[in-house]
Amino acid sequence: MKQKIFNLVPPAFVAVIVAFWAFAPKALTDNGWSIIVTSALITLVVLGLEFVHERHAGWRMNWREFFTDLFYVVLSATVISWTATALAEEPLQAVKTSLGITTQWAMHMPWLLQVALVVFIMEFGQYWMHRLMHNSTPFWLTHAPHHHITQLNAAKGAVGNPIELFLISLSVLALFDLSPTALFCGFNILNVVSTFAHANVRSDPPLFYSFFFTTIRHHSLHHSTDYESTRCNYGNSLILLDRIFGTYKEGEASVVGQDDLRRLSIREQFLFPFQPLIERIRAGRGETAQPAN
Repeated sequence: MKQKIFNLVPPAFVAVIVAFWAFAPKALTDNGWSIIVTSALITLVVLGLEFVHERHAGWRMNWREFFTDLFYVVLSATVISWTATALAEEPLQAVKTSLGITTQWAMHMPWLLQVALVVFIMEFGQYWMHRLMHNSTPFWLTHAPHHHITQLNAAKGAVGNPIELFLISLSVLALFDLSPTALFCGFNILNVVSTFAHANVRSDPPLFYSFFFTTIRHHSLHHSTDYESTRCNYGNSLILLDRIFGTYKEGEASVVGQDDLRRLSIREQFLFPFQPLIERIRAGRGETAQPAN
């Protein structure tokens, strides 16, 4: 019975999120802090579920992982978010305004269709960026630190090199005129699905959910220990895109990581994309290349 209940938890979370943004008082839905609070609560609640119904003992949270994950969660919510807004979203909105581009048709869509459009636009961009990162060396160097994590948990989706975190956050949503609550609801749905897709929770949602949304089974396979096996299941939240574009693969992995499961420190994760250049400079100076600590 416990397992059956946990299998329904991810779709139940999605339903609760939709209900909140659809029916909560305007005082809450119009408050910019609501999206921050709901996003934090999603991560905290799912982290709590890991202690209630654990998937793999080897992924169990420890203090080193907790503080590393907390650093990246805060980094993503502040520096990465602000940078993406300043360097991508605001310039895109300025171009939209200067060219007189309007998408009022989107604003007049039924609210649930607006939410679905937000989810699709965000995931479509992330799918192709993610796929590029696994098939182009310069982009892989920014993404590889995320694949050096040696355990999965609810906060691990935020862990990675800052360049990758910025690139994966880019979208063209600024070109669309959509209800703010539809945007927030879409963001929260993506957050719920991605959080469960990284979580150490023994939950295998039914087909009506797992056919469309990414689950821990799909995403753990993507975090396999050999590089070739990672080139599948790119959908961060919409595994449906992998089914459509032929990159879906069935299976699951209980051991994750790269390079003989070598866990990278925060400093190593930050320097990883520049390692080839650093080694080339050291070689030119006749120095012996040492891994960053």
